Amino acid sequence: MRVLVVGGTLFIGKLLVKELLKAGHAVSILHRKPGHDFGKRVAELIGDRNDPSSFKAAVEGREFDVVFDNVYDWERGTTAEQVGATAMACGKLQRYIFMSSVAAYGDGLNHQEGDGLAIDTHPDSYVRNKAQSERVLFRLHQRHGLPVVTLRPPYVYGPENPFYREQFFWDRFAAGRPVLVPGDGRRLMQFVFVKDLVDACIKAMDCPGAVGHAFNVANPKPVTQTELIQALAAAAKYQPSMVHVPRENLLAAGGHPMRAPLYFGVYYDMPPITMVTQKIQRVLKWQSTPFDQGLKESYKWYQKNSNGAPKNFDFEDKMLAAYGPKTHG
Repeated sequence: MRVLVVGGTLFIGKLLVKELLKAGHAVSILHRKPGHDFGKRVAELIGDRNDPSSFKAAVEGREFDVVFDNVYDWERGTTAEQVGATAMACGKLQRYIFMSSVAAYGDGLNHQEGDGLAIDTHPDSYVRNKAQSERVLFRLHQRHGLPVVTLRPPYVYGPENPFYREQFFWDRFAAGRPVLVPGDGRRLMQFVFVKDLVDACIKAMDCPGAVGHAFNVANPKPVTQTELIQALAAAAKYQPSMVHVPRENLLAAGGHPMRAPLYFGVYYDMPPITMVTQKIQRVLKWQSTPFDQGLKESYKWYQKNSNGAPKNFDFEDKMLAAYGPKTHG
């Protein structure tokens, strides 16, 4: 099939392009800056998906059977209007697969796909944009027959993760340092291996019954923050040392969940949102990789690609001075 991947050079999109090529599809990618690692096998379209006129000009005169919409602009945001314009500019399709997020639910535990999504006035722009984008796409499905499928992953992990997440902890284990744990460490987190997410993308493209549906795509069992640290340590064959610090004290001291001074991996200390995954297992015949197995594969990549650059531990040292030396392994 003729496939367009909107955003195909990083993490999820890069692996997706590789798998599509293996399957024999004719693949094009669309991104803002020229240059990619796939050679002549992959056609390159230059355009800004946040600019409807730019996107429309980039795809004009081309026909696609399937579009994977993977891109979210973390600096500017990507709105529902921009997503809808992307979908409408692609012409007649067999499938439009949109990468949404568990964040689209807003909050809460054990969500099923039929649960309501976050309200339009939600204070977090990412949550708001993902929820609104899904609503727009499903309206286009109902009114114009857009063959949409949406996927709702939680935290995506695996080789080539561009976010400082798994690597955050492995860097500290390697340096013989304890890890700061916000609060009691019981906040739930849910994960999906990047290879499993790409597998879900491929299955959503091929399964006739997928059209018009949203799918939660995740490891079935959430883990606590403490369990995450233990699993990351086990993958690297370390015995973790943990120091619990009240979350409000971390934040009051200047710690940040998204940027330096980072205390727990990028965006890893958020209020929990979890979901159930029976639907994707039933409809798409999808299965997840065991968490320990996926982490071992991720750690192998980390060992080969970690740059060993000096890390700034000043903030953590300040917290450890105040709350150490209590450790829990």
